[in-house]
Amino acid sequence: MSRLLEELSGPAVTRTLTADSVLVLPTGAIEHHGDHLPLATDRIMAEAVATAAVDRAVDRGVDAWLLHPIAYAKSDEHSWAPGTMWLSAETFMATLVDLGRSIAMTPARKLVFLNGHGGNVALLQVALRELRRRFGLQTFFMGYPVPAGDGDDGPDELGMGIHGGHGETSLMLHLRPDLVDLSRAERHVPEHLTAFPRIGFHSTPVILGWLSDDFDPSGVIGDPTAATAERGAEIFETAVEESARSLEEIARFDPAPRAD
Repeated sequence: MSRLLEELSGPAVTRTLTADSVLVLPTGAIEHHGDHLPLATDRIMAEAVATAAVDRAVDRGVDAWLLHPIAYAKSDEHSWAPGTMWLSAETFMATLVDLGRSIAMTPARKLVFLNGHGGNVALLQVALRELRRRFGLQTFFMGYPVPAGDGDDGPDELGMGIHGGHGETSLMLHLRPDLVDLSRAERHVPEHLTAFPRIGFHSTPVILGWLSDDFDPSGVIGDPTAATAERGAEIFETAVEESARSLEEIARFDPAPRAD
């Protein structure tokens, strides 16, 4: 049985979904990823991980369903690059609210954003409470780790391989090798930023606002040159398994303690 919600009829949605159903919405982007990766990299990765995770969670007894992915999203850090298709924060948030309103018309009460693009994170987290407050949905956000090369299986990206680097390129070599051109891959790691250990992209005391060409005209932040499909398969399996486990926990989550 297909787990794509859009392949059901309208009446079948009412008959099939329940308050325990978990709807998974992949969120990606269409944006510049250097000369070696396609614009659709984030959308492809998010959709692939979400599809496989939903199937695995269903096999474990979760009533999970996959929604059509969001491709155009918050990508203004790459707005300087031709081909990037981005929405303003206002448009993206309005889109999420409208989708939440539509989802609230179904019997399902649990919505999960499975995100594959860093630029979406802040707004998706704001949307969690917005949709909870407006429509009574239980809302959840989860991403999946695409690690930077650590020197053992690829280049040392100094923890900064966040865009078009070793991890993303390896994952795309696993998922869509026909869209990757390693002959055009180049290392672009902003090593000078190590002089500012408190300032970074994530998990540092200070987060900076940045555009992807702030550090190098290529817009790549990382080193894709040693990427492999084998490493991509490992990343994919980890992402799918961790996401499926999260869906299992989301399915049984209840914010209110139950009386004995």
